[in-house]
Amino acid sequence: MSNAPIVSPTAEAREAAKATRAESFERLGVLYARIALGAAFLSGIADRFGLYTGRNVGYGNFAGFVDYTAKVNSFMPASTIPFLAWAATAAELFLGVTLIIGIWPRWIALASALLLVLFGTAMAISFGIKSPLDYSVFSASAAAVLLAVYQPRSRG
Repeated sequence: MSNAPIVSPTAEAREAAKATRAESFERLGVLYARIALGAAFLSGIADRFGLYTGRNVGYGNFAGFVDYTAKVNSFMPASTIPFLAWAATAAELFLGVTLIIGIWPRWIALASALLLVLFGTAMAISFGIKSPLDYSVFSASAAAVLLAVYQPRSRG
């Protein structure tokens, strides 16, 4: 005789339904994180190219973004600032689009985490640690790391 507990079919069905709900919730959480991070990257680009108007516009145009890039990277030679502004823009465009589409999720998430930690570190060096913490740069980087390490459940 086996000492295994007797499990009714309804208990098994409840456990299966619970696992399915957990898997659905995980997938929605991952999708939400991907879209939120991707949209944040693309929103910054929209701002620097003047696509936002009104009172709460950050850079307003690319020249304003280049000025901000110079402030964030105050420790870099002035000659590198235009390159850094364009490199950040290209990286954010690529990462934003690929996060939303969902291509190469692990590598794109890792690249996003790296870009954000570099940005946060530059902010901390130039403005102090409060600035990247207030703008949740390291939190966004941590979310990207979680996306990178996420392993979907295998269906058994």
